[in-house]
Amino acid sequence: MGTTAAVKSQRQQLRLAVVSGYLGTTIEYYDFLLYATASALVFDKVFFSDLSPALATIASLGTLAAGYIARPLGGVIFGHFGDRVSRKRMLVLSMTIMGVASTLIGLLPTYASIGAWAPVLLVFMRVIQGIAVGGEWGGAVLMAAEHATSRRGLWASFGNAGAPSGMVLSTAILTLCSGAMSNAEFISWGWRIPFLFSAVLLVIGLVVRLRLDEPPAFTGAVKSAPSRLPLLDVLRHHPKNLALSIGMGVGYFVSQATLTTFVIAYAVNHGFERQTVLNALTTSSVVAVIATLIAGGLSDRFGRRALVAAGAGSLAIWSFVLFPLIDSGSTALLVLAVVVGQGILLSCWFGPLAALYAELFPTRYRYTGASLGFQVSAIGGGLAPGVFASVVSFSGGPLMVSIIMAVLCLISIGCVLALRETSRLSLDDLHTPATDAASASDPLPAPPGLAGDAQAEAILRREVQQ
Repeated sequence: MGTTAAVKSQRQQLRLAVVSGYLGTTIEYYDFLLYATASALVFDKVFFSDLSPALATIASLGTLAAGYIARPLGGVIFGHFGDRVSRKRMLVLSMTIMGVASTLIGLLPTYASIGAWAPVLLVFMRVIQGIAVGGEWGGAVLMAAEHATSRRGLWASFGNAGAPSGMVLSTAILTLCSGAMSNAEFISWGWRIPFLFSAVLLVIGLVVRLRLDEPPAFTGAVKSAPSRLPLLDVLRHHPKNLALSIGMGVGYFVSQATLTTFVIAYAVNHGFERQTVLNALTTSSVVAVIATLIAGGLSDRFGRRALVAAGAGSLAIWSFVLFPLIDSGSTALLVLAVVVGQGILLSCWFGPLAALYAELFPTRYRYTGASLGFQVSAIGGGLAPGVFASVVSFSGGPLMVSIIMAVLCLISIGCVLALRETSRLSLDDLHTPATDAASASDPLPAPPGLAGDAQAEAILRREVQQ
């Protein structure tokens, strides 16, 4: 009876971890990506109204970088305490900070009201958003990955599916608001409604998240040998995995920012109605939610590396198709360009990343390692829209944007292929005791043969038990 109850409780906590991770990242990315969409549609007119249209667009998209640059800081801060104290508490705190910051953006005065202080306050709120989302992602996907005993790629990918879900929610609410009022009303005050709605989402998310327990693997690691300085342990014991995780993610984030932010501004500036572009983005994001989960599940069967490489390679080719489709002026081809790029190819890449990042680092400093690698690579996504807007403005065309995207995709492929395949091993078997030792000691690693034998023995025992 005791064993049955324990298994039932474990399954219940896994479901809670998956739901909490999905809802949490949906809400966090609703807030984070709402800002990105608004920066492409509204902020140039509201907070940079003293500049020419071209410079206002560049400045507005440039503020995105502040949030992305702050994300690694959030990953380090939340990762440190998430590894040492509590995964759950850090997730509750990150969600609260994000919800408050986004609500305050909806209350900010405009440039016409307070002058240069308006964009300053906007950037400050964006930095707070970046710190919050930097702490959210790592904890959300780790809670699912560490609670899962099988199909880790699928369950962890629910956290990643929250990103396009947040995009669906944010673009849908922006669409409703912009469609229900005139353009002048939307620019004047209508854009604030989606940001104020963040307060409602915050309450919903906290109700679910507060019911979650800490993963057993984490509580065991904290009791037996807690890491005193998780960041130092990551840099000391896993510099290669950290560097490869950054290289693996930078191409994804640049492509994601291009497809979900830069393309909006580019399409609107090339004659498409704002509503048409938002509808295309919403459609592609719905597809992305489903495709992300499918890719995460497939990575359990075919391996993380194969799915990531396939998505990145296909996207490198699609980058040269993307802008000609938009330049055609056809709404159908615009939808095709975004749905295939973001909804399918990018999701094939993104789905397996949740489990893959979790598998690169030991439990004792997994929150810090996974968050740091993922969030440092995210800086590329923050810089891309502003840089690409400048490139197109000065070069007169988007070819260079496609070339940069393709090169970064190929770099990411090289990085993921340099990693070993981790999908078929449990989290406990992925790292040797020497690698996972306390940071105070620095034992010599076991000879390769002995380490391999011990790992093989552990895997064989588990397969016999199953």
